[in-house]
Amino acid sequence: MLSFRKGSKTDGTQPEPAPGVAGWLARLRTGLTATREKLGNQLASVLGRHAAIDDTLYEELETLLLSCDIGVDSTHHLLGQARLRAVQERISNPADLKRVLKDCLVELLQPVAQPLSIERYRPFVLLVAGVNGSGKTTSIGKLAKYFQSQGKTVMLAAGDTFRAAAVEQLRTWGERNNVPVIAQEKGDAAAVVYDALQSARSRGIELLIADTAGRLPTQLHLMEELKKVKRVIARAMPEAPHEALLVLDANTGQNALSQVKAFDEALGLTGLTITKLDGSAKGGAIAAIVRYKPIPIRFIGVGEGIDDLRPFDATEFADALFG
Repeated sequence: MLSFRKGSKTDGTQPEPAPGVAGWLARLRTGLTATREKLGNQLASVLGRHAAIDDTLYEELETLLLSCDIGVDSTHHLLGQARLRAVQERISNPADLKRVLKDCLVELLQPVAQPLSIERYRPFVLLVAGVNGSGKTTSIGKLAKYFQSQGKTVMLAAGDTFRAAAVEQLRTWGERNNVPVIAQEKGDAAAVVYDALQSARSRGIELLIADTAGRLPTQLHLMEELKKVKRVIARAMPEAPHEALLVLDANTGQNALSQVKAFDEALGLTGLTITKLDGSAKGGAIAAIVRYKPIPIRFIGVGEGIDDLRPFDATEFADALFG
């Protein structure tokens, strides 16, 4: 049986506006404390122990970057760029390498710092995937609030049919955000998303966000189900889904690379959301992901609050990371 639930506000007020830039930057900096203490603080210590820029210093920097989950390829890339800049700018003071490394990180991340635009299609279909515990369903609730605060009409599809708790969790987010949720008591994910797409079309909804069951890349039958969901969406709306978004838990560090590979093969990922940066010392893994495959990073999350998921900005991220 098709279920359609919509939250309501009794006071007639509009959704609360997103917090200001200053507030977000403060939360971002606070959220990245663990990573910054490991990278930024230790970097200052390493640079402070050297009187000159030499191979020994670069070897210590390599060890430090690798310990921060930045990854082998991205570490070599960043240090190679830093060496080149140091020569070009005639830098001799080791302390100046902190700025150089930060600039190199911004250059690496800037091309993937691409905000998600939903203007081209109506409804814009956003298919969300991820492993269990990545923060996928919570992120969907936050995405609904984010786009609703921009004046967009949003609908949620409860495509995680494996867990009844997931459907209820999505309904709760729908009520909190005052957006409708399409669910079925029985049925598969593809059927739920198909019904939601038809409903979104008939109601003139601007954004449909479809949840899917959390799954491991090794669960091949579930990965096949994900492919089926995508095929069904495409049959109903040939150009959809317009965004295949993977939610990654920052705590997984280098393991995120295998998730990106598996879900990209199944869906053809067009965007990433990195969650739980506030509880991780592995924020540097973002650089490793970008070097592995430069998929746009749409959002990052640094807290449990409904406004703690915001568009990724390379400069803001690097500033908060390096201190």
